[in-house]
Amino acid sequence: MNLKKEYFLAKTNITEEDLTKNNIDWEVLNDIYLDFNIYRSNYESQAGFIADTLRTHKKIHSVKSRVKEPERLIEKIIRKTPGRKEKYGLEFQFSIGNYKQEINDLIGVRAIHIFKEDWEDIHNFIYSTWKVIEITANVREGDDTKRFDELNIEIHSRKSGYRSVHYLIEFFPTSQKVIAEIQVRTIFEEGYGEIDHQLRYSHSEIPEVLALNLLLFNRIAGSADEMASLINLLNKNWTEMETKYENIIDLKDKEIKALKGEN
Repeated sequence: MNLKKEYFLAKTNITEEDLTKNNIDWEVLNDIYLDFNIYRSNYESQAGFIADTLRTHKKIHSVKSRVKEPERLIEKIIRKTPGRKEKYGLEFQFSIGNYKQEINDLIGVRAIHIFKEDWEDIHNFIYSTWKVIEITANVREGDDTKRFDELNIEIHSRKSGYRSVHYLIEFFPTSQKVIAEIQVRTIFEEGYGEIDHQLRYSHSEIPEVLALNLLLFNRIAGSADEMASLINLLNKNWTEMETKYENIIDLKDKEIKALKGEN
């Protein structure tokens, strides 16, 4: 079924002027829409496979996966066209032949972990499982980025406070290359990210009162991450101490029994 132009423009607040000034052909957009619908079920299978693979890692709390909605794909193509023209030249246009390479989040998978320090184990697992072609660490201004620098990971500082590490992976389930995006974040970063995402899609510009409270929430989420890590560290130290004293007591009990046996 074709994409209805009038319905789409009204739903996305994109105008005819946006199409005209970027020399975007609606028929080409419709062809991409139809083509993506053909491949979508295959992408859903691949998204499920990636998600199930990530679920095997013991430090991953939960995994979400999705395949981009066809209308969202067309909306993104329209909004990305000006940037691609700056990158490749004014003659550039999205097409059936290039959209799968240019739009890298057709498959999106999100891996959620509990403690910040668990990230590196997950990072190593992703690298040992798939071919990673790009990685970006999204951080809040002022965050400690030392480990990202040591691993030569590109860092994006976000004024909004959005935190997440994004991986683009490449694989060949068939003769056709597939690129998928894996996002890795803590459970507290996930909560903030979901609320931030909903607000940004609900408003063309977030009202100041909401923006200020969103930044406050971001600080609270960041503090919760730090507190969770501290609790985890204290728990490990306490467990080690308990084990140490239990071993000492067990040893003393054995010594006492041995002495009683000698008597």
